[in-house]
Order: sequence, then structure tokens, then C-alpha cells
Amino acid sequence: MRSSLIPKIPPHDVHLFDILALSRWHSQVRYAAAQIASANPEKFAKAHGEYVRTHFKNMREVAAALSGMNLKKAYTYLADVQDHKQVVPFRRFAGGIGRASQAKQFKTTKGRWPEKSVRYILRLLKNAESNADAKELAVDDLIIKNIVVQQAPKTRRRTYRAHGRINPYQGHPCHIEIFLSTPSAEVPRATDLDIATRSSKKGKKVAAIEA
Repeated sequence: MRSSLIPKIPPHDVHLFDILALSRWHSQVRYAAAQIASANPEKFAKAHGEYVRTHFKNMREVAAALSGMNLKKAYTYLADVQDHKQVVPFRRFAGGIGRASQAKQFKTTKGRWPEKSVRYILRLLKNAESNADAKELAVDDLIIKNIVVQQAPKTRRRTYRAHGRINPYQGHPCHIEIFLSTPSAEVPRATDLDIATRSSKKGKKVAAIEA
């Protein structure tokens, strides 16, 4: 075959796919709840961890238990979980989870004490608290406004068994993001609940007619 028939690849296109893949792998993930802090970013403190090597399902249940909790109360709760004085309720990923009497206070029956997930989330909470302190937010009044846990790409390994068998040996890491903020001013409750109820029903009827 003549050399003139062999297509020539420009130097700048060599390994272009590998370069794009690496840049995509190392690029910082966007916050899933970025719109929460977009209006008043100075009132929010955030922290996130990528490819955290702890079980996604355990971390998700820990995050669900902490959502909306006061930061100081969250520290106390997580310390109790580490000492097995309180339990993390498992509601969504509860297949094969044993029952625990400590789960009664959460109005459920299943729970665990995922110590590794608690250690990672404590580090992120302290990081977010430091960011809040740098923004001069009232640390004692901080609440966990939003906390999101997402699955990360699984780490694939193999374990070698008897009789020549090979089984998958995978890890299930996760991405975590935390938003802290001070509680906003509460809207005063309506004095006449009957008027509020009638107005809401009237609005629903008008919307149904227009639809």
C-alpha cells in the first residue's frame, strides 16, 4: 500500500478522546441545589465531596436524617450514632436491614449505625461551618438547609474464589453536597383560619373552571 493512501492524523488530534475524557473526569461537578443559594449567596455556606468512598445507600439515609436539622443538634446526633446511642433510620434502602428499637422515635422499625458514613459527613459539616464562619454567619443558628447525595461511578474490582471462579468486587462511592443557612423570618399565621380556608377553596374552583 502506498503511503499516500494512508490518512494522516493532525498532531493536535492525537489522543483527543483521552484528553476530553480526562478533563470530564477531573472537572468539578455542579451543585444540584445551586438555585437555592443563587438569590442570596452571602446567606449560604456550602461544602461538597466527590467520589467519597463510603456506601451510597448508607450515606443517603444519614443525609435524610440530617435534612433540616440545626447544625449543633446534628453534631450531637452524629456523636450519638457513633456511640450507638441513637440510630439512623433506614426508609428507602431498607432491604435486608435489621430492626432496631431505637428507630421508634423516627416512627419506623429499621435502622443502622453507619460509622464510616458518619465520619465523612462530619468532616463535610465542619468544612461548611468554617465557610459559614468566613462569611460571618451566626454559627449557633445554622441549619442544614439542603443536603444531596448522588451515586458516583462504581469502582470495579475482582475477587478470586475457589474452583477457578471470579466474582465482582465493587465499591459504591457517592457525591455529597451540603448547604447551610440561618433560618429565615417566619410568615405570621392567619388569625382567621376560616377566611384563609374559604379563599383557598375559591381559588381552586376558579382554577378548575379556567382549566
